[in-house]
Amino acid sequence: MNASIAPAVNVATAAASTTPTPLLSTLASQAGNVPLTRVSLAYIEPRFNLYLRFGEPARTLRLDRWRRVAVFLPRAMFCRVRWEASDYGTIRWQLMVMQAATPLDDVQRIPGVRPGARLLLHAEGENAVRAVLERIDGIDAQGIAAIDVSPAYWRTLGNRLAARLTLPEYTAERHAAWLAGRTFP
Repeated sequence: MNASIAPAVNVATAAASTTPTPLLSTLASQAGNVPLTRVSLAYIEPRFNLYLRFGEPARTLRLDRWRRVAVFLPRAMFCRVRWEASDYGTIRWQLMVMQAATPLDDVQRIPGVRPGARLLLHAEGENAVRAVLERIDGIDAQGIAAIDVSPAYWRTLGNRLAARLTLPEYTAERHAAWLAGRTFP
């Protein structure tokens, strides 16, 4: 899992939107070459919901009626939302925007994300999560896929949220600048 395949990763992520979902046997054969990030998801109807708001997993494995595991290739972006309730109502809202890492990247250990991921944004509490979900809906309304948004925007959004400052909008101009900068080495 420590083998570096940086050129192949760029090709794989660029072609990910055009190729069909790989079979589990294909992912298993690549496990020695490509480090896969596994994200645990769960749903227990009245109490707990751990789901992906956005992200394109290479494969989703259903463990049982309540649990699933989403498998992501390196550098894939995804957003996981956690909601918990008790007899008296909601007790926890949490949203994390993460990026699956390559073998040479520094990662954070996050419960339910193996081996870890780059944490770009962390929102805790109903108001913070709702504010971020509104920004994600705004990005989707512009016709921009949330997985293609600049990682710097997610970091900025998280920092502004923590500092209780006004949250920036993600504009088409900002997205075009990000895409233009990504094409240069």
